Amino acid sequence: MKLDRMDRRILQEMQRNGRISNLELAEKIGLSPSPCSRRVKQLEDSGIIEKHVTLLDRSALGLKLTAYIQVSMDRHTPDRFEQFESTLAKCPEVLECCLITGQSADYLVKAIVADMDHYQEFLLNTLTRIKGVSGVHSSFVMRRVIDKTELPLDHIR
Repeated sequence: MKLDRMDRRILQEMQRNGRISNLELAEKIGLSPSPCSRRVKQLEDSGIIEKHVTLLDRSALGLKLTAYIQVSMDRHTPDRFEQFESTLAKCPEVLECCLITGQSADYLVKAIVADMDHYQEFLLNTLTRIKGVSGVHSSFVMRRVIDKTELPLDHIR
């Protein structure tokens, strides 16, 4: 799907406020409500808008510790990777898991937990028990300097 200026404006506004009404969105971007609604539907149908979510305040929920974990695997085989990925997909603490290159690790995992006790439990009872995990290196966030969810759209012309 080719995006025009109106589509980009719709996406920018919806990234800022996922609960914006169609009427308010139409007013902000300078369209009437019906064409605005059709465009949003097209963006959803094309997969550019994947889903609508609600962002929660992690501190208010007692989730004070964010860990970035580099995980090394003993073998680079599809079954090892599949088992690791499927196990982590079931872990509510894991917000992201990326297969990476350019490091000594194979995966970079972002996990959010209440505190160090909960992290230790996750590390010792889940992560290191996955078959094939041969090394784990953890770093902890001291302060979030930039923390946003909006994707850049300026490259789309």
